Amino acid sequence: MAPLVPYPSRALVPERDAGKKPILETYNLGIDFGGLTAVDDLSIIIGRTEIAGLIGPNGAGKTTVFNLLTGVYQPTRGSIMLDGISTAGKKPYQLSKMGIARTFQNIRLFKDLTVEDNVKIGLHNSMTYNAFSAITRLPNYWKQEKAAHQKALDLLSIFNMQDMADAQAGSLPYGAQRRLEIVRALASSPKLLLLDEPAAGMNPSETADLMETIGRIRDNFQIGIFLIEHDMNLVMGICESICVLNYGKIIAKGSPDDIKANPDVIEAYLGKEG
Repeated sequence: MAPLVPYPSRALVPERDAGKKPILETYNLGIDFGGLTAVDDLSIIIGRTEIAGLIGPNGAGKTTVFNLLTGVYQPTRGSIMLDGISTAGKKPYQLSKMGIARTFQNIRLFKDLTVEDNVKIGLHNSMTYNAFSAITRLPNYWKQEKAAHQKALDLLSIFNMQDMADAQAGSLPYGAQRRLEIVRALASSPKLLLLDEPAAGMNPSETADLMETIGRIRDNFQIGIFLIEHDMNLVMGICESICVLNYGKIIAKGSPDDIKANPDVIEAYLGKEG
């Protein structure tokens, strides 16, 4: 885990990402739903290969932040820069092509399709044949389908799931479905991977394996990873920096050691002593 060093805008990034353009920057980001402010004044920077965490009590606005980053919601104010490019007005499919991918708090697989077909759906950004080629089965179609098959198996091997390629996705155990969703997100070749509670429903052994795999994904793919998680052992064990959200506002940012000792964080989670 790399130490954090100052970035020119006074943010902190891992030492290995110093001097490189951040993969994600948000400035004064906020969204209102009617008279309710769900997220306010959110300013964060994530280094190109950083593993960062977003934590906070239930209802703090964490998933709303992910929905803003992926274009599900458009912000009321503020800006988002992905790899130095503004995402203003972009739809989710456009942001996918720009290099952002996510998993969901509630698993969203095509459960009637095979494991391999679920991964192939994530490869849409790299597939270039048209409908006519697919219908007439022209050579370009078969060439890309063969490459997609091999790519899907390679990605599944990250979680040792290649032998499950022909299984129906909905028949997999819960933990395997979680892992498949991560594989499908990786299939889109992201620059930034957003994981929404990736350890939910996993036992301690599966969570330990997930921690090791997240680190391996970052190292092998050289991408940034931003995760929401309630499992503090995972967050403190894998994240290089952590943002704490409470009532839609960031109340603390820093290293795991900084966050563990922060009185505002302790109060947000445990309440204030009377």
